[in-house]
Amino acid sequence: MTIREIISYLESVAPPAYQESYDNAGLIIGDPETTITSALITLDVTEAVIDEAIEFGCELIISHHPIVFKGIKRLNGNTFVERCVIKAIKNDIAIYAAHTNLDSVMGGVNSKICEKIGLTNTSILSPAKDQLLKLVTFIPEDHLDKVREAVFAAGAGEIGKYDKCSFSTEGLGTFRGGEEANPYVGEKGEFHFEKEARFETILLKHSKRSVINALLKAHPYEEVAYDLYPLENTLPEVGSGMIGELPGAENEVDFLSRLLDIFGCKAIRHTYLLGKPVKKVAVCGGSGSFLLPAAIAAGADIFVTADMKYHDFFEAEEKIIVADIGHYESEQFTKELFYEILIKKFPNFALRLSEVKSNPVLYLCQR
Repeated sequence: MTIREIISYLESVAPPAYQESYDNAGLIIGDPETTITSALITLDVTEAVIDEAIEFGCELIISHHPIVFKGIKRLNGNTFVERCVIKAIKNDIAIYAAHTNLDSVMGGVNSKICEKIGLTNTSILSPAKDQLLKLVTFIPEDHLDKVREAVFAAGAGEIGKYDKCSFSTEGLGTFRGGEEANPYVGEKGEFHFEKEARFETILLKHSKRSVINALLKAHPYEEVAYDLYPLENTLPEVGSGMIGELPGAENEVDFLSRLLDIFGCKAIRHTYLLGKPVKKVAVCGGSGSFLLPAAIAAGADIFVTADMKYHDFFEAEEKIIVADIGHYESEQFTKELFYEILIKKFPNFALRLSEVKSNPVLYLCQR
């Protein structure tokens, strides 16, 4: 197995194009062509995790949080990040991270949180914008099927649970080839009329290159006319946070107590209780304060997330309960998620879950 094979599959589930602009997901250390026999799965990369990889002979570490998040200007071991990078390189250990791109997809980090809580009818809380393009091109009628199938195979035409979605109309195209042209139909220097189909379909921005390459390869014309239009439509399957429903309404205190058990929390910071049952639940693994307005707008009874600041709690305005369960606690099951994704595709590849407790936050509880 090569590192590239592992990465390619992970990125088919969580495309890097879906990561936030500040993020650094991807292969951070290592050669993608390296052949490996095992991988260690972790939430965070620490020196202890790298020691664990060395001990068990794991040539690849797959993590949720990127070890290199900000720019590194020196590698002299003065910080834990520098020491981790140096140790990984010295021991030929590659490091790969799937971070906000794994947060943003259905079946990703937030789906796992919903699963643990027991939510049904789940959907993305804040669907992604600016991810879709419309392709319009003009094809000789006798080549319509060939070109259409080519762009579909390259990833165009998918809308929700449907694929091969397109629209075409008949029309009359005109052109005149110059002296150096080699026209598919018509003669050089002559004004030509050709029955064509106007073909339009939808595609994801990150698949633009492959779709256009497929179009140009399948299209018979020497010069292919096509237009790409940015769309304001949201992408329901991709975005921030998730929302769902409990099978039955629960008492607020009972639900918070259940969160303590599920996520192993030492404590939960929360807003005032509202004295009504909890049914609709919004979640966001990690830092989710930016989604509080979306959770309120969606009618959630409670928002389960982490890293809420003091003033963020005021913004609940007694319209919703905010439950801060802790960053590590909210994302700890990402290791389990990585394992489930990879074992289905590579059932005979050696995957190991890190046993290192990487949570840097500890609690001293009042006696």
